[in-house]
Amino acid sequence: MKKLLFICSRNQWRSPTAEAVWRKRPGFSVRSAGTSPKARRTVSSADIRWADIIIVMEQKHKNRLVAEFTRLLDYKHIHVLEIPDEYTFMDPELVEMIEESVAAYVGH
Repeated sequence: MKKLLFICSRNQWRSPTAEAVWRKRPGFSVRSAGTSPKARRTVSSADIRWADIIIVMEQKHKNRLVAEFTRLLDYKHIHVLEIPDEYTFMDPELVEMIEESVAAYVGH
């Protein structure tokens, strides 16, 4: 079972959409969180330890993770999707981008 952690800023639209899309796939355990203190669910060190693959929506999210969790990220793969904060939850275009781009990283 591959453990995927999806990260955006406020854990409101993009990462929850990714979590909803990939949770349905067999062979994956999925979580989502945000980097902002105002996130619905803020990423924790436990999330970082848990994840096999960390997928962020923008480079700034990776930068924030590296700044906050430097040592925990030593052996983690972080992938940047470059999906801007222009979508709402389960927006069909967002779903399509997430399905296609994440599949390349997880071999699906």
